[in-house]
Amino acid sequence: MSGVIQALALLAVLLGGYGLKRAHVFGPKDYKVMEGVVFDFTLPGAIIYSFSTNEHHLDMLWLSLFGVISSLIPLLLIFVSTRHLQIRDRVFLMLNGCGMNVGNFCLPIITALLGQGASMSVIMFDIGNSLMMCAGMYAMTTSLLHIPQNGPVDLSHVGNDVAKLPYHRLTDPHARWLRRRANIRNVIRSFYTSVPFDTYVVMVALMIIGVRLPEWFANFFGPISNANGFCSMLMVGMLMDLPASAADIKSVFSVIGWKLLFGILLGVAAWYILPFEPLVRKAVVLVCLAPTAVFSTLFTDRVLGNAKLAGFTLASTGILSLILITTLNALIPI
Repeated sequence: MSGVIQALALLAVLLGGYGLKRAHVFGPKDYKVMEGVVFDFTLPGAIIYSFSTNEHHLDMLWLSLFGVISSLIPLLLIFVSTRHLQIRDRVFLMLNGCGMNVGNFCLPIITALLGQGASMSVIMFDIGNSLMMCAGMYAMTTSLLHIPQNGPVDLSHVGNDVAKLPYHRLTDPHARWLRRRANIRNVIRSFYTSVPFDTYVVMVALMIIGVRLPEWFANFFGPISNANGFCSMLMVGMLMDLPASAADIKSVFSVIGWKLLFGILLGVAAWYILPFEPLVRKAVVLVCLAPTAVFSTLFTDRVLGNAKLAGFTLASTGILSLILITTLNALIPI
């Protein structure tokens, strides 16, 4: 019961963040401040705290592999299944219909529901998920749809029957090399500028060489970790904006449909395939119901200049995810 109450409290924080923005206590861009707090402080603190206080072993890297697969397969399936749609819709679905908001959303909720012992399962899954969320999802979407990676793209001139931009192959080998190098540098920059991803890398490296963090690490990062749930939900609420048209509503429902489909299929696969104890498998099943990733909002804004709709999608899938995770937690015995 206490876990359910904590989950409801997080939902209240999310709705409170949106309400405060509507009341103009928060400005439309103030979420960027909270975004910096979450990504640069509270989420890395939660990762370090979990590594400091929970048992972990190299076999758990299988969860990281499952995390990569859980983000990669949906992206490819959406790309193949939406080849009849217009490019704007394909971009929105590919960036928002795959990938999971694990560290900022599922980690605090599942920890509240299952206890601190389940946090390592969530974090190890998120290591693989982060490979796609930090850069892989954006790089693959832009490459598959032939979209430049150098900022917002003007698609106003694109016809309704265009599913992807035409590919212009450079004839000059040196120019091709320069373009390829620029794309690779953009991908690498997305990884090393992500503090949570860098934290994951350091923690996994310490795990591989067998270094245990001292107890004072847990004592120091405990309060920071405890703030992650509140700050993350407040940030999601501040991102939220209502759809502006019927087409926007249709786009949101399309993302929700894809998320539900993949969540069910991946959850079943996690329960029956992963070679771990029931608590670990249950944690991964719940993670598979995660909402749209925060990076999806950032990348949607980068390509389409439409962060508001992506933010509403994140908040909508977040509310639905919270309901589903809480319900499924009560239905799955361990």
